[in-house]
Amino acid sequence: MPDLLPTLTAKSTRANGQTYVVDAQGVRLPSVTTILNATKPAADREALARWRQRVGAEAAKQISGTASRRGTQTHSHIRRHLLGDDRPCPPTALPYWNSLHPVLTEINSVRLVEGFVFHYELGYAGKVDCVASYQGTPCVCDWKTSDRPKQSIERLGDAPLQLAAYCGAINQVYEELKLANALLVVAVADQPAEIFWLDADRLEDYWQQWQLRVQQFYRRFGRDHSIVRQ
Repeated sequence: MPDLLPTLTAKSTRANGQTYVVDAQGVRLPSVTTILNATKPAADREALARWRQRVGAEAAKQISGTASRRGTQTHSHIRRHLLGDDRPCPPTALPYWNSLHPVLTEINSVRLVEGFVFHYELGYAGKVDCVASYQGTPCVCDWKTSDRPKQSIERLGDAPLQLAAYCGAINQVYEELKLANALLVVAVADQPAEIFWLDADRLEDYWQQWQLRVQQFYRRFGRDHSIVRQ
């Protein structure tokens, strides 16, 4: 069994159309994805609106739902695998599991699997896919699924900022780790997974961008709007 870190007791909740994470003391912080969605650049919002208009509202809803379900099933199977559960992969997730399984053979020293993390100073929280070592280097890992290859990190949208946010929160919760690298794996059906490695310098650049997005979020909604005790 992996040498896992102690996990934080927390739960996700929804309010005003946004997702928050509540810790054991009742402190509620906005999730990383909530902050990213609320501060998404106008060009990205317009591109999403054009796509929905092009395919139609019903088709867009169906495509998004299918992607969400396959992502959830793939993540669940990865979690079971990392925790030593070898049950068969669900058929829906199997093409994506086959895509990224070779990458998982190079993952070791697993410390955290789908664990909540908080950054109280900046005011956000999230749920991390995995903290482990990839090819011997400790990192935070994130698993994605896609219908087609992304080909470049620029086409990953806010995913690198998400990883930088998680890394910052991990280092605040688990100070002994001092993580400085991140691994983003995109599973593509019937193709080898894409591997995007963020070294310390690149991750620091995304960390600076992430902090600006957090500031933008709180300028819009106000600090007291999001950090409350339930």
